[in-house]
Amino acid sequence: MDLATLALFLPACFALNMAPGPNNLLSVSNATRYGYRASCLAGIGRLLAFAGMIALASAGLAVVLQTSALLFYGIKILGAAYLVYLVVQLWRADPQAQAESTAVKVGLWALARQEFLVAAGNPKAILIFTAFLPQFVVPGEPITPQFTLLGAMFLMLEWIAISAYAYMGLHMRRWFAEPRGKRLFNRCCAGLLAAAASVLLMARRA
Repeated sequence: MDLATLALFLPACFALNMAPGPNNLLSVSNATRYGYRASCLAGIGRLLAFAGMIALASAGLAVVLQTSALLFYGIKILGAAYLVYLVVQLWRADPQAQAESTAVKVGLWALARQEFLVAAGNPKAILIFTAFLPQFVVPGEPITPQFTLLGAMFLMLEWIAISAYAYMGLHMRRWFAEPRGKRLFNRCCAGLLAAAASVLLMARRA
């Protein structure tokens, strides 16, 4: 990959990484509830889901998702249902109990699994990889090494986005220190995730 292609790829890719989607909202919420470190480590679940999607796109298996309406809508409905489950959890969360909980008690595995399921439940994500990454593949050169490099850079920038959103969540926790403020913040996040679930349900195949 030449420098000109790299100069185009990095800002366009980072714009995708920083878009306020369901996973980034989850990073903010987790940082507010369980701390910066827990939120960042939980993001590993998201990275694993995206790495799998990049591998599928590289192998050309994403074409199956593009051509199968049943599979696309099945994944979409399951993903939206899981977001609704998270909305209910946030809406009903007890701010007092949150103040007494720690990331160890909650379990990093459970938070990482949340991130993984939210990412894996969005069929548009793999279609983004299928449509976006190939634009930066140089014709006539081996595809797999190029996809590997592009995918690695995407995941690196995604990790930066996870850290940035978790940092925002950490500062928001200071603003919403009181139980009443925490309840308000949780319900705002719940509302945004509900909106994300609605957008996901309305998504159509490209």
